[in-house]
Amino acid sequence: MTGIIFSKIKLRHFSGWLLLILLISSCSNKEEGNYSTLYFKIKIDNKGFITSMKNRKVSPNREFSPADKPSPLLSLYEGENQTYYEPIKATFNEAAETIKLDFSNGSVAKISLETKNKYFKFTLESLSQSDGIEGIQWGPYHTNITNLFGEIIGVARDTSELVNYAIGMLALDDNTLGGTSETIADAAPFQYIIHSPDSSLYTLPDSLHEGQIFTLGGDGINDVAFYAHKEPYYRIMYGNAAKFDENGRISINYHARDRSKKREVYYSLIPNMAVNTPNHLEVQPLPEIDYIGSSIAFYGSPDSLALMDVIQDIVLSEDLPYPTINGKWVKDPSAFVPDALTHGGLNDSIISYTSQLGFKAISLYDQGFVRPDRGNEGYIDGKDFELKPIQLTSGNKSHKEFAKMAAEYGITIGRTTITTALAPGTKDASPIPSDSLCYQQKRLLVNAINPEDTLIMVNDPTYMDEIASWEGHAANLNMIKIGKELIYYLGVSESKPYRLLNVKRGYWNTTPLHHAKNDTIYKLQVTLNYGYDGLIPNMELQDKIAEYYADVCLINGLGYYDFDGQEFLFNNGHGYYSAKRFFKKMFARAAAHGIPPIRFTGATLSEGSWHYQSIWNVGGGKNLYDVETREWGSTTSQGKDLRDVTYANFFPVGMGRNFAINANATVEQYSHIQAISIGLGTTYSLELNQKEVESCPQKYEIFNTISTWEKARSANAFPPNIKKLLVDPKRNWTLEQGENEDSWILSELKEGKEKVKFVLLRNDYDSAI
Repeated sequence: MTGIIFSKIKLRHFSGWLLLILLISSCSNKEEGNYSTLYFKIKIDNKGFITSMKNRKVSPNREFSPADKPSPLLSLYEGENQTYYEPIKATFNEAAETIKLDFSNGSVAKISLETKNKYFKFTLESLSQSDGIEGIQWGPYHTNITNLFGEIIGVARDTSELVNYAIGMLALDDNTLGGTSETIADAAPFQYIIHSPDSSLYTLPDSLHEGQIFTLGGDGINDVAFYAHKEPYYRIMYGNAAKFDENGRISINYHARDRSKKREVYYSLIPNMAVNTPNHLEVQPLPEIDYIGSSIAFYGSPDSLALMDVIQDIVLSEDLPYPTINGKWVKDPSAFVPDALTHGGLNDSIISYTSQLGFKAISLYDQGFVRPDRGNEGYIDGKDFELKPIQLTSGNKSHKEFAKMAAEYGITIGRTTITTALAPGTKDASPIPSDSLCYQQKRLLVNAINPEDTLIMVNDPTYMDEIASWEGHAANLNMIKIGKELIYYLGVSESKPYRLLNVKRGYWNTTPLHHAKNDTIYKLQVTLNYGYDGLIPNMELQDKIAEYYADVCLINGLGYYDFDGQEFLFNNGHGYYSAKRFFKKMFARAAAHGIPPIRFTGATLSEGSWHYQSIWNVGGGKNLYDVETREWGSTTSQGKDLRDVTYANFFPVGMGRNFAINANATVEQYSHIQAISIGLGTTYSLELNQKEVESCPQKYEIFNTISTWEKARSANAFPPNIKKLLVDPKRNWTLEQGENEDSWILSELKEGKEKVKFVLLRNDYDSAI
């Protein structure tokens, strides 16, 4: 009995020790980590580098990690020396789903790694010995993909039928941005870079090489002239979340910065052009905004499924912004829809035209700018809506009245803004300027001055000779603020005592005042002229302006904006973070008001606006898509350039302000426009001038043609194989209603005769699958 009992006791203890050993081993370091999602498999080695990225949906699994370029899971950035530290050791804790990374500078990072069904979620939980570390960077994650790169949202895409795969990232918090840690002011330079999407089709000439950088075209002010290269291997850059090496292999990266500390940047969005040279800017510290908690989704999937299957799943699962139109995500190609754009000032029939076309929004473009003026509290037509700017023969209407008329047809109205440009005469600019303005430099007044004095001494002349904003360097906007007075100046003396030159007191109708010795001098950050004249708000005031735009929508019935001057959101030095914060505040305020997500376009597209922005219809006419020559940009390369940017970044391509219906317009033209629009996935702003529309003999046939195509698009009736045919500009098409409202007959014409027919049917797929 004793022996038997002893054996049982021994067995019980042995089992306990075995369990303990198993628990310890599950928490201990292993040689490498293997992780898999539905479509993607990665391997992380014991140094903290991703050494394998494979497509799980093909056999054998296709490898996308270059053998000669492993990818650091996380890098640390020391801003003062502009140095990156990569990991040297990885310790895996499977039970806790964490990875500990040791770095050569002594820092230790703790990263949580959650394996979701369709993506990996990486989060930086902590970082020790972080002194001097200004930012952290996810990646760069190197791939051997050489086809399309999405530099805005960070994606490498091979769209070929043979490979059909995409690898990308999305930020899961506002302070994590697409791009690299060394990006100055967190907004990447706007420039051309050489990259062939297919080296066999588009062979680079001997004079060019992959990654070569070129400045934009034109004088640096005319934004249409920026686009100056029609060659397919000249790629305009709207970010740097995706880059490539000398072999064209694409890498992707996101980063997060410690925004709580004071720093200075030397910034221009277009630094390679003389008219847009950088300015020195003291960046406003933002307490408690740092890189701890930075989080990304990392995914790989068939390219054909990446947007609607994987990215949409990430957006919904991680509660990222999800604006909709007609109940569909704005990134869903079946939700793409053109907008009406008014011209000519007369609006009797604009709502009727828009309804017959099947469009959902009217941009009141001919009304000029809505300027952010918190003084009107959002009542752009007066507190009693006494202003009636919208002209109708039966009697002019306020925005609120016109919006109510449009709403009866399920249509919203909108206006063009100058974003955050605080114009002269508005509440926060003049005659009493706000104390919450963004400034480039802060100095002290050496001598007390009275209201008549123009002799203004500064304690430090450094950078005070720089002219106004980086954008155009408008001399008329070069000013300082002392107390509640704006003062114009241009230049600073070269020797002591340092004084401002060409001084004009009481600028922008502010009141000249007494100022004491050692009062603070703020050299203000500004916009540019040409009607965009304005001051830039600091971050807190920018938050209020974002909320103001939502208030304008609520009060006046608006639901659409064209944010002209959208790049002004970058002027405070916080780049894409600033854009994210602005639109988040605006959308949150709109949601609190109980109004639908605001549909908007703007002057640019960035990682900061990608989730919120519905469309990007900039430019127009023959610069975008020329329906007569059937090419993307017959006068400049703007059409080709913006098409390539948006398409690569899973965003609807814009065809701009275009295709006005006039006396010479024909049904055939709009059948072609709609075929290209649906085939490629584009929107456009259809210019409607009432007098010109009424002069068109085929206006009703054109309305019916566009409406028929748009109903079929909304029904998701065009399968991928048909869309590939529609994109060919040499083909001609007609579309007619089929036997019922859920079917259509698509006919290809050759020499005016029917060549082949396709029956299209409504496809009400679950867009989340």
